[in-house]
Amino acid sequence: MVKPPACALILLAAGAATRMGRPKQLLAVQGQPLLRHLVEKSLTAPVTPIIVILGAKAAVIRPCLDGLPVEIVEHAGWAEGMGSSLRTGIAALAACSPTSTGVIIALADEPNLSADHITALIETHRRTGQPIVASAYGTIRRPPVFFAKKYFAALAALQGEAGASQLLRDYAPEVATVALAVVHDLDAPADYADYLKAQPPIA
Repeated sequence: MVKPPACALILLAAGAATRMGRPKQLLAVQGQPLLRHLVEKSLTAPVTPIIVILGAKAAVIRPCLDGLPVEIVEHAGWAEGMGSSLRTGIAALAACSPTSTGVIIALADEPNLSADHITALIETHRRTGQPIVASAYGTIRRPPVFFAKKYFAALAALQGEAGASQLLRDYAPEVATVALAVVHDLDAPADYADYLKAQPPIA
């Protein structure tokens, strides 16, 4: 049986979370730090390796991933913006898994990331042949996003605050989508409060 092409996942977790006022990567989600929650969900999806990009307060955040089989990269230039974190992630991927044929870019402030959605991005790429598969909330295309290897160089060329959304615009005809039923971006304290209110009570 021929194995399917290898897909990696890069989880961007380098930001300073200035609007939140504390490291959002450590917010309690389902009884554990948000970043660990996201990584554990991702580990049940068909992606390898998983590369986590840390930056601000990396020494404080890194221990929450202890014992998990992921590649952790501490990005000293994180303050330059998301583009620099993407460059760092693609460079790390080239070093540790040069045979990867695709990558999913995900953000570490979206607690609803699931293995099912990650799998759906990969399967949509295989089914449609489209080299980019974005998540969609209504008409908005957003992370997490699958990129075929042909776009690794473009991801590695991003500068400053330019994130993967720039490529979604530049290559719009090559983008398929997978719908998201719900979105919670944990940018500010009110976002976190709203997310907690939306969670079912613990039995």
